[in-house]
Amino acid sequence: MTHTIFIDGEAGTTGLEIRERLEARPDLELLLLGDRRRDVDARREALNSADAVILCLPDDAAREAVAMVENPSVKVIDASTAYRVAPGWAYGFPEMDAGQRDLIARSQFVSNPGCYPTGFIGLVRPLVKAGLLPANYPVTVNAVSGYSGGGKAMIAEFEAPGAATAYRAYGLSLKHKHVPEMTKHTGLSNDVLFTPAVGNYRQGMLVEVPLHLGTLPETPSVERIHGALVEAYEGQQFVEVADLDETEAMTGIEPEGLNGTNRLRLHVFGARDGEQARLVALLDNLGKGASGAAVQNLNIMLGLDEATGLI
Repeated sequence: MTHTIFIDGEAGTTGLEIRERLEARPDLELLLLGDRRRDVDARREALNSADAVILCLPDDAAREAVAMVENPSVKVIDASTAYRVAPGWAYGFPEMDAGQRDLIARSQFVSNPGCYPTGFIGLVRPLVKAGLLPANYPVTVNAVSGYSGGGKAMIAEFEAPGAATAYRAYGLSLKHKHVPEMTKHTGLSNDVLFTPAVGNYRQGMLVEVPLHLGTLPETPSVERIHGALVEAYEGQQFVEVADLDETEAMTGIEPEGLNGTNRLRLHVFGARDGEQARLVALLDNLGKGASGAAVQNLNIMLGLDEATGLI
């Protein structure tokens, strides 16, 4: 059986990545509007005739597109931030919880997670669920992404002749749009302190959470923190936890280490008898952080093997 897919916003960074992953698949047929992609009537027809729609649009445009969907059989995946904490929308991080895949599979509307939140939630949610990290704990998350995460304007800026920016901190107002998503889907009761940055490389991401173990209940060891993550992701294909022996031997992590994949790798650094831990998530901001996750969710919603077309 061939499923029809419409990517609304296929010319953007995420849309192009998704199209590249889907267009060679014999089980899918892409509905392409070409120069009619700005034609409202053509978009409305495509939005209601496809088996599944993937929205790769700014927030307001995504809301407008959702309002056009009148066919209850159309599956909708939104890659914007518009619906990531909205009632009635499933959060598209299948590995997040035991029942999340089933929720995604039976939902008409799925919100694709953000790239930074994917790494952060992957690290922190299991610790909150296990009671190792109190819900009211003041959590800080530091992260750096390749410049592709900023879309076409940032890509053009960093790739312009003579561009000299090596690294830039941003989100200095402490009101980054990912904060509500990070807070809600980890089970935290207080907003996280999020300090993002962009580096002078195209794609790849590191998300870090430092912990003073002595400030946590029962002062959990590095082994207990690591064990909670291992237990949470046992058997998962796209989320893995680095072995403690492996992390002890590491002298650094390259943010481009998982580029081109839909994988998320979690690390726990710190002396086994120490009082501090440094949790680090590695992922491709355009893979598991965006287009790869959208394809994984699409596969689940269509009842296909979720790894189809992904590595």
